[in-house]
Amino acid sequence: MPEPITQPQQQVEQKVERLPPYKVILHNDDVNTFEHVILSILKLTHLTEPEAEHCTIEAHQTGSSVLLITHRERAELYCEQFATVKLTVTAEPDA
Repeated sequence: MPEPITQPQQQVEQKVERLPPYKVILHNDDVNTFEHVILSILKLTHLTEPEAEHCTIEAHQTGSSVLLITHRERAELYCEQFATVKLTVTAEPDA
């Protein structure tokens, strides 16, 4: 029985393009309580309680705080999710 003809194995170069990073920024407001902000951050992100508290205090003291860095599509999703709990969050490129 003849041996099957095989094609030379081609190396497939896998090119992985990294998506540009975006910052998800929490903005201070005079309406929401610290508790509401912290609980919302915990519910909507992977941040720990100490991290959520730090971001909340930083936003209160300086006007804003970077919650996390991700790709644009996910950053925009976070903005939409935070809007549902009445918090102001924006996304901008991380230079």
